[in-house]
Amino acid sequence: MIKTILFKNRPAGKPSTSNFELITEDDPKPAEGEVLLKSLYISVDPYLRGRMRDQKSYIEPFKLNEPLESNVVAEVVESNNSNFQKGEFVSGMLKWKELQTSKGSGLNKVHKELAPLSAFLGVLGLTGLTAHLGLEKIGHPKEGETLVVSGAAGAVGSIVGQIGKIKGCRVIGIAGTDEKVEHIKQEFGFDVGINYNSTKDMKQAIAEACPGGVDVYFDNVGGEILDAVLQNVNKDARIINCGAISLYNETEVPMGPRPEGILIKNTVLMQGFLVRDHVKDFGSSLQQLGSWIKEGKLKYDETVVEGFDKLPEAFIGLFEGKNTGKMVVKI
Repeated sequence: MIKTILFKNRPAGKPSTSNFELITEDDPKPAEGEVLLKSLYISVDPYLRGRMRDQKSYIEPFKLNEPLESNVVAEVVESNNSNFQKGEFVSGMLKWKELQTSKGSGLNKVHKELAPLSAFLGVLGLTGLTAHLGLEKIGHPKEGETLVVSGAAGAVGSIVGQIGKIKGCRVIGIAGTDEKVEHIKQEFGFDVGINYNSTKDMKQAIAEACPGGVDVYFDNVGGEILDAVLQNVNKDARIINCGAISLYNETEVPMGPRPEGILIKNTVLMQGFLVRDHVKDFGSSLQQLGSWIKEGKLKYDETVVEGFDKLPEAFIGLFEGKNTGKMVVKI
C-alpha cells in the first residue's frame, strides 16, 4: 500500500491541515509505455495556494478529492518505456503520491553527479529559472543600479539578490526576521537588509537603504511592501511582479494606494512574470545557473522537511515564514 494526499476542501484564508486528506492505495503497476516512479523530493510552493481557489488562472485549479501535485524529483523503479531506464532520476509535475505511473511526458532526466537531487526543485529547477529569467527579461539590471528584493531569504529572492550582485548592482533585501536579514548579508552578499516585521515605516526604511532611489524591484510579496517601494522608484525603474504571498490568503481584494501617478511620472515598467512563458530559454538559463554554481558565485539554501505525511505542514509553513531558501519535503 502507498500513501497519497488528496485536496479535501477549499480553504478560506490561510490553509490548514483540514484541507488535506492522507489515504492509502494499492501499489500502482506500469502499463506498456509507462514508468513507475518513486517520489524522493517534493516541492511546496506559494503559488499552489492559488490553485486551491476555484477560479480561472494561468494554471488549472486543484480538483476536490483528487491528489495535489507539484514539482517532484523521483526515481524510475520500473520501466516499460524505452526512453527511461530503471535507476534513472527524473523531475516533473507529479502528484503527491509515494509511487505513481507516468507515460514520460513532461519528465526531465536529472543527474545527481551535477548537484544534489533536491537542487533540481530549487536553484536548478523552476525556482532558479524564475529568479534568473524574471530578472533578465523584465529587470534588465545594469552595473551600478540599485536592486531591491522582497522575500529575500526565500527560494527565489535569495537567488535574485546574488544574480544582482553578479551583475554589479547594489542589492537591498527585505525579509521577516533579524536572523534572515543577517543571513542574506553574510551568506549571499546583500548590501543591506530590512526586517519588515520590526520596521514601522517601510517607505522611510527603503529611502534610507536606497539613497539613490530604486532602479529594479523584484517583488515576491506584493501588498504594503510594494506600496513602499513604489514611493522610492527612479525614472525608468523596472518592477517584476513575480509573487504576492502577502495577498494569497486574503478573502477579499484589499484596497491600496493607486500607483498610476508614480508609474506615469517616472515612466516605470511594472510587469507580471510567469516562468512557464519562457520555456524556450530554460536550457540556456540552467546552463548559466550551473556555471555560476560551479564558479562559486551562486549559493543556495534549502529547508528540508522529512516525511511524506509532512507535506501539508510544510506547505502551510511557507505562509508562516518557516523556510529559509527552498522548502522541499524529503520522502
